[in-house]
Amino acid sequence: MLRIFTFLLLIMLCPRAGAFCFDAAGAKYHIDPLLLKAIATGESSLRPGITSINRDKTTGRALSTDYGLMQVNSTHIPSLMAQGVIHSPQELLTRPCLNVQIGTWILAKHFQVCGISWNCLGSYNAGFRKDRHETRESYANRIYAIYRQLLQKERGVKL
Repeated sequence: MLRIFTFLLLIMLCPRAGAFCFDAAGAKYHIDPLLLKAIATGESSLRPGITSINRDKTTGRALSTDYGLMQVNSTHIPSLMAQGVIHSPQELLTRPCLNVQIGTWILAKHFQVCGISWNCLGSYNAGFRKDRHETRESYANRIYAIYRQLLQKERGVKL
């Protein structure tokens, strides 16, 4: 009985997104699963229960919140709830595979808007505004560096 309780407690306290989460999302949206893992690494250090508050740089006022592995922004929550994808923002923290699916769906939508490129990948973090080009580029460079490490480590591919 104690073993079962300990096992359940570990599962509840340490939800993880296994490789299958990235594989499934990658297959569904035709995006390399290692790229998705690189994004999740860069966004949350692969910590599914993390949240981040985005603040106005001048006033410090909270603007939005990012949730989970892929740091899904709260601006998406009303639409996700209206579609029945989630019932509450908490699901973005407690269902890591769902978080990866949603983050990948958002990235795929971005690729449809601006094409498959590193700069477009940067829009996942910085949005589409013209004055955010440097932020997109910086983000893309950071994710590319993580992606290169993962390619070397997990596939033996060196770029």
